[in-house]
Amino acid sequence: MTAPSDRPRPPARLRVGRRAVHLPTLGVLVVVWAMLYDEVSAGVLLSGVLVGLAVLLAFPMPAVDSTLRLRPWACVRLLARTAVDIVLASARVLRYTFAFGRVPHSSVIRVPLRTRSDLMLTGTAVALSVVPGSVLVEVRYATRTLFVHVLGAANAAAADAARADVLRLEERVVRAFGTREDIRLLEAAGGERGAR
Repeated sequence: MTAPSDRPRPPARLRVGRRAVHLPTLGVLVVVWAMLYDEVSAGVLLSGVLVGLAVLLAFPMPAVDSTLRLRPWACVRLLARTAVDIVLASARVLRYTFAFGRVPHSSVIRVPLRTRSDLMLTGTAVALSVVPGSVLVEVRYATRTLFVHVLGAANAAAADAARADVLRLEERVVRAFGTREDIRLLEAAGGERGAR
């Protein structure tokens, strides 16, 4: 039997009728509201609470398993590699922009991810969307698949290279924030330790 301190604490919730409002989410919405007004006053905070409650009650969100693990060195590697990818992709897009007379080819590629975590899927999608030259077209949560429009993928080899880039990005995200189970699934599916 586990000690009471070993059990995960239930998330803080406020019951409003039949619905429950996740208090940390409400707190984040209030902070964003105050940032929009660029001031912290009783009126702004109260209106932020009311607007946040209205949003969370009108658009209830499913429960998300928030078992993120923060690994500082892997986070640094993720940020550094993403910064390099942004610079290289920006240069590539600039080259396509000024290639007068030539139409750049592109493809929509299907990338099945290797982890089962919604958070890792979302993290990979967000990290992918900040890199120029690739646009997230669709996310299928049921099959853990991303569909990505890639600029410059003119043939099967270029599409395969773009797919491998997305899988390396997924691996960096999982190693930075994933649970041991996420990493185990990644390695079982063929992820290489220390992917670039």
